[in-house]
Amino acid sequence: MLKNTFIHVPGLGVKSEQRIWSAGIYCWEDLSDKEATFFSPHKREMINRCLENSVEHLSRGNPNYFGALLPSNQFWRFFPEFRESTAYLDIETTGLDFGINKITTIALYDGKAIFTYVQGRNLDEFRSDIQQYKVLVTYNGGCFDVPFLESHFGIKLDQVHIDLRYLLKSLGYTGGLKGCERKAGIDRRDLEGLDGYSAVLLWNDFQRSKNSKSLETLLAYNIQDVVNLEYLMILSYNLKLGGTPFAQSHQITSPNQPEIPFKGDEQTIARI
Repeated sequence: MLKNTFIHVPGLGVKSEQRIWSAGIYCWEDLSDKEATFFSPHKREMINRCLENSVEHLSRGNPNYFGALLPSNQFWRFFPEFRESTAYLDIETTGLDFGINKITTIALYDGKAIFTYVQGRNLDEFRSDIQQYKVLVTYNGGCFDVPFLESHFGIKLDQVHIDLRYLLKSLGYTGGLKGCERKAGIDRRDLEGLDGYSAVLLWNDFQRSKNSKSLETLLAYNIQDVVNLEYLMILSYNLKLGGTPFAQSHQITSPNQPEIPFKGDEQTIARI
């Protein structure tokens, strides 16, 4: 969808883009081959320069260039082009205040492999691992996960960030991550009854009793979040295509869900 996008060009908005598409100009290359008579020569020159820069930055694999030019509610457009360098990210904490509370676990999924980080074990490895990725996908991460991570590690996460909370809301999906999942038909099975507060209780139980089942259940819950983020990202992208001429041609098929390396323990969940 990125190569079909024109609203990142300064001075062009949604209406201009619709007019370009209506003229049979569907991608950057088309604008070089066809005459858009509704642009002045000066405007046409400026557009061509911007598109030349776009081709260069896309070839260099630089999503930040497009993140600086596109409105954040349009970041979904570059998802396919940078999917291979995208990390789905979620954290669990001891509370909601990143100035006081601590990160307990982090789950990261890149569409191929699942990574987990645990306080007191390998949490610091996240600092270097996250640098491998150019795009972050979270749910409400702009308000929660990212500030927590930046405060804890003393780093700036300067990757382009797609926050699904707002993207899904624009599509009528509300009620928090779990509410969006239910509307999308996602079944968490044995983890269905768990929420953010349960994650705090599981960590506290693990710290107090050293019950490995509590930590495993917490990690299973944390990982389920990031695995589901990929499904919701693809769902959002496909739904957003509905307002474009590419609703059929650009659809992405959701992959099979990966096997989660941890399982929720029924007895622990019932006790918590």
